This record gives sequence, structure tokens and C-alpha cells, in this order.
Amino acid sequence: MNTVREILKTKGPGVWTVSPEVNVFKALRIMADRNVGALIVTEKDRVLGIISERDYARKVVLLGKVSKMTLVRDIMTSPVRVVAPTATAEECMMLMTDKHIRHLPVIESGKLAGVISIGDIVKSIISDQQGVIENLKDYITGKYL
Repeated sequence: MNTVREILKTKGPGVWTVSPEVNVFKALRIMADRNVGALIVTEKDRVLGIISERDYARKVVLLGKVSKMTLVRDIMTSPVRVVAPTATAEECMMLMTDKHIRHLPVIESGKLAGVISIGDIVKSIISDQQGVIENLKDYITGKYL
């Protein structure tokens, strides 16, 4: 089973962050420009929370608020669930499923080291399963005998 560290090596460590004092419209613009569904909310290298498209839909649109007049700090999810680079894809999948979340910041030595999404986890698990299937096929057909 792959670890978060291995997933980040494949994916890359790029993390998009936003200040809690930015308006929601600007945060949405960053998400659209970067083609991501969430941003980590930070202040002085400290993770404060996360803002996602889901937060926008539920806490701005459905409540009739205006995204240019609403600050990220007012709708971000906080505290945010985080994982260490040593966590396995399976552990992340269980956490994400149990808590109904789609993004997990990765914290190493107290610093933000990356972000993994449910898509990253699914891709990793599928890759692992394909490897097992290939090994079993080779075993059954006697490829290594």
C-alpha cells in the first residue's frame, strides 16, 4: 500500500493556499485558474483551515451571501483534518469516507508539505490493485517457475 509520501512524489508537492482575509470570489478565481477544488487557508505558514467549492455552495450561495463581500475566514472549514506523509492510502480513504471530505493537507515537521485529494487516493489504490492482479496472473500461469 502506497504512503502519502509516495503519492506526493508522483503527484508533486504543489499546494495552493489563500489568506483568511481574502474574499471568497478571489479564492474561487484561484481555484478555477489552478483547476483545483480546494485551497488550504494559511497565515504565516500556519494551516488554519480549508475552503472548498462545497463550502462556497453551502455557505455562500445557499445562504444568499455575496462572494465578493464574504471573507474566506467566514466560510472555511476549521479545524481541518490533516495527515502525515507516513499515512497509507487506505488510512486516508477511511478518513475521507468517514468524515465526508475530499482533500487532506499533508503536514510534515509542523509544515504544510502537500495536499492529497480523493482522486489521488483512488488512483493509488487502483494502481496497487493492478499490481497485485498482475502478480497473481504471473503466479497462476507459472511465469516464474
